Amino acid sequence: MKGKVLIVDDEMGILDTVSGILEDEGYSTITAVDAETALDILDKEEIDLIFLDVWLPQMNGVEAIKKIKEKDFNIPVIMISGHGNVEVAVQAVKLGAFDFLEKPLSMERIILTAERALEFKRLEKENIKLRSSVTKKYELIGSSQAMKKIKTQIEMIAKGDSRVLILGESGTGKELVARMIHLFSPRARAPFVEVNCAAIPQELIESELFGHEKGAFTGAIDRKIGKFELANEGTLFLDEIGDMSLLTQAKLLRVIETQKFQRVGGTRDITVNVRIISATNKDLTEEIKKGNFREDLYWRLNVVPIYIPPLRERKEDIPELINYFIDEFNREKGWKKKTVEPEAMKMLQNYDWPGNVRELRNAVERLMIMVSKDVIEISDIENTGIIKNNVKEETCFSYTSLKQAREAFEREFILRKLKENNWNMTKTAEIIGMERSNLYKKIKSLGIILPKEFSEN
Repeated sequence: MKGKVLIVDDEMGILDTVSGILEDEGYSTITAVDAETALDILDKEEIDLIFLDVWLPQMNGVEAIKKIKEKDFNIPVIMISGHGNVEVAVQAVKLGAFDFLEKPLSMERIILTAERALEFKRLEKENIKLRSSVTKKYELIGSSQAMKKIKTQIEMIAKGDSRVLILGESGTGKELVARMIHLFSPRARAPFVEVNCAAIPQELIESELFGHEKGAFTGAIDRKIGKFELANEGTLFLDEIGDMSLLTQAKLLRVIETQKFQRVGGTRDITVNVRIISATNKDLTEEIKKGNFREDLYWRLNVVPIYIPPLRERKEDIPELINYFIDEFNREKGWKKKTVEPEAMKMLQNYDWPGNVRELRNAVERLMIMVSKDVIEISDIENTGIIKNNVKEETCFSYTSLKQAREAFEREFILRKLKENNWNMTKTAEIIGMERSNLYKKIKSLGIILPKEFSEN
């Protein structure tokens, strides 16, 4: 059976004709002579498609379609109208009707429109499922106060149409935030188009953004549609905007002001409706002072700023992220799920992750590949070389407070001495001039994890 169709018309001849044609094509049909009966049927039956007459006794088709859409917005409704009812039928289409057929009804039109309507419904279901999976793929992971704040900001920003500037270090998830703003916005059904301004040579970025006409320059053998046109009605994400040349910045500024541009080598103005979200890991105010970035463009882009903190500032999110990546690799690549023992998890959580979430994800992927056991231990982390020396002479001055720098140095100093003395607590305490009990307390406060076999020596 192709589907169950409800036909609503007060003319028995129409009911018989339409139901006969559809049943011959393999559909199951139910008929109703008024809207009230049709609404009752919807409460009891799973209906795939509705043919609905405009003029019905008591409640007309326009009123009926409002109530049908309240019950199930995804049911396609095909309006049936007489010659003088086209304006009413158009009104019904605006209210959500899929199409309308004019009497006298054509068998070919009935069959074709029914097929198109059900195909449209099928595609809508697929799109809903796809959007759901895409939303899950691009969800923000973390329950820290910083992440809760960002999620709240995304929800608020997505409702509007203002330009957004996302700030943060490399690997923090700026593109992810941009995609989430798009997915939760009224533009979600339209394209999300990304341009990495740092990855495209400056001589090509204008063509990349605005497109070019055939013969505009050497090598332009065909017309090319630019990213602005591709993103029409949707969102254009300009990543690494701080690396855009001043010449291109000037042209971008004009497009933002007018929503018009010309392809390279073209003479015709092209009008677009695009929401711009940009991102950078640079301090644009410093770039302005250096003469590398236009101040007027900065204020155009920086209508709503979002700052994405580095992973070292929200370490409480690391265990959740690690478990999420393990599940992701299991789901998408079929790799066997693993667990991380508490000591190993704490070791990963104490690391600063200079490459942020991107580096953490790569580390989890490496552990999933290299560790054959079901449980990931400290030795596995050390053997795979994931954790680098976290305190280096050249980075000591990167800490914002004396307390942070002192703790980082103490941790590295004690860790090195413990390793030099084969993790012997008594010998290490004697060498560095501390009481053994005080050394144990210091190790605990600094989050140093002792190997199991040496934890009680």
